Amino acid sequence: MKLAKILTIFGALAMGWALFHGFTKGDLRAEGSLIGSMPWGVVSLVDVYVGFFLFSGWVIYREKSILIALLWVISFLVLGNFVTSIYALLALFHSSGNWKKFWLGKNYRVTDQGGA
Repeated sequence: MKLAKILTIFGALAMGWALFHGFTKGDLRAEGSLIGSMPWGVVSLVDVYVGFFLFSGWVIYREKSILIALLWVISFLVLGNFVTSIYALLALFHSSGNWKKFWLGKNYRVTDQGGA
């Protein structure tokens, strides 16, 4: 679980830097239309959104409150994997070293024989 925490911290830092760089140096409108005009740009966008929907489904499944889950999902949509990394890191910390609790969230039962 320690490696997972390190990877999610690294992911959040990398995405935080990338977002900062994009917002301060890029032009989303011009560059976005360019990306959308290229076949591999379209593939990349489809890949990002498939990942978004899969991760969002996991979050909706594991969260106790649908409102909280939807706020996370909106955050993922706006800030991407910067926020997914933060969500995963928080889930790792809240799971107390128990992988089943990490994956199942609200659906985890104390009687489950999960563990690190």
